[in-house]
Amino acid sequence: MFLFDNRITIEDRPLLEEYLGSFEYRNSGMSFTSLYMWRNINRFSWQIFGDYLCIAGISNFEHDQEAAFMFPPLTRTGTYEPEKLRETVLAAKDHFEAHGRSFMMRLLPFHMMDYMEEAFPRELLFLADRDNYDYVYLTKDLIELKGKDLHPKKNHLNYFHNNYPQYEYRALTSDMADEAMEFLREFNRRKQLPPEEMKLLLLEEKAMEDVLYNLEKVGYLTGAIFIDGKLEALSIGGRLGRKTVTVHVEKANTEYRGLYQAINHEFCKHQAANVKYINREEDMGIPGLRKAKLSYKPFCLGEVYTVLFKKIV
Repeated sequence: MFLFDNRITIEDRPLLEEYLGSFEYRNSGMSFTSLYMWRNINRFSWQIFGDYLCIAGISNFEHDQEAAFMFPPLTRTGTYEPEKLRETVLAAKDHFEAHGRSFMMRLLPFHMMDYMEEAFPRELLFLADRDNYDYVYLTKDLIELKGKDLHPKKNHLNYFHNNYPQYEYRALTSDMADEAMEFLREFNRRKQLPPEEMKLLLLEEKAMEDVLYNLEKVGYLTGAIFIDGKLEALSIGGRLGRKTVTVHVEKANTEYRGLYQAINHEFCKHQAANVKYINREEDMGIPGLRKAKLSYKPFCLGEVYTVLFKKIV
């Protein structure tokens, strides 16, 4: 079931990007490339209520039970007015409840809390959602890998360059979709993961079956590394506002030491050198993923909150 009237489509990209790009949301989920990737799995849909555009979805990631939610309302003008924001949220809440769903807002960035509090003074609960905090890095740090903290990454990268000097980096295109899809399936077959983590990986694989054939139409930023003519690593991301590039998917054949560092380094150099930040998304509470993302020494964590209405006693 899709809660709102409109699905996420390539045809709607110009309109949605107008709203998504008018304000620095700084959250990786609030970009067209991310919404398109997960549009079917999370059943994303959108509708305009008053002055703002609202996007609803169904969460499949954290719990066995499905949970309906809405992103923070998107502004077309780059500003928020308390009374109009209140009208929009209440209209969306009524829509949720008319469809038998409890209202919940997710992924509210920390810097938007004041807008919500002004629109709903003392009426809301804000719950920190640590598993969905984004990891944000300075682009120059990921390119240069300077300093003691990043020295191990630099060592792995140097090893790769010294031992596989004939590798080729180039943009991944939809013409390579079949080869890329086979690489991803092979990558997943080699993984030995707990059931919940494997479920997430297979959901991502399903999402990629469409993404890879529409890379240019959706506006993805891409990179791939070929060794002896075979695709062995790829990275797929997108723009997030004016200052940030998000990395949605990054995979590398671990049989090649330093290949993960190489695809990250090359992607940042070729696709993000003109922006200040790289957003490598959340860790979903997966311990290994959290450790890996922290090891690159993020500049900051993008705090997000779940928003609920307080119960009236």
